[in-house]
Amino acid sequence: MKKNIILGVSGSIACYKAADLTSSLTQSGLNVQVVMTRHATEFVSPLTFQTLSRNPVTTGIFDEKESWHPGHIALADSADLLVIAPATANTLAKLACGIADDALTSIALAVTCPLLIAPAMNGKMWLHAATQENVARLKDRGATFLGPEEGLLACGYEGVGRLWNTSDIAAEALKILRCS
Repeated sequence: MKKNIILGVSGSIACYKAADLTSSLTQSGLNVQVVMTRHATEFVSPLTFQTLSRNPVTTGIFDEKESWHPGHIALADSADLLVIAPATANTLAKLACGIADDALTSIALAVTCPLLIAPAMNGKMWLHAATQENVARLKDRGATFLGPEEGLLACGYEGVGRLWNTSDIAAEALKILRCS
């Protein structure tokens, strides 16, 4: 039976790389359900992820209309792993504080599976004390973090904040799924 992975995509310029991650995970034999924040849809169309995952993409908490069962809870119940890549500072803050004001954060609050987070943001945002406190809080709760990497950032700065290599994110996801 295929393992179910939810790929959360938040609104970073790096979300275009999540398309490659979606393709890799799907080709690895996983059932990939993509959940995009509203800001992520400003960078990449849900149709891209729908085509690569071969599944409908969730962009809002009220997307599911075919069942009495809330769609975001059904996704959370079926998840073997939740990967959030890229994870913005805003998404990390919401996750750390238990804020569930969109489909992704609502699902994150409802899952009982492992959580793998790959942050991507401006280096100053990553190094800010609030972000580092949020990361520490999420790690204390059992979240696994990959990255961010150092290099040239989309904002033009050089430093930490780049999304981890998508092939390494996929490999880590498969490793977690094998162990769970």
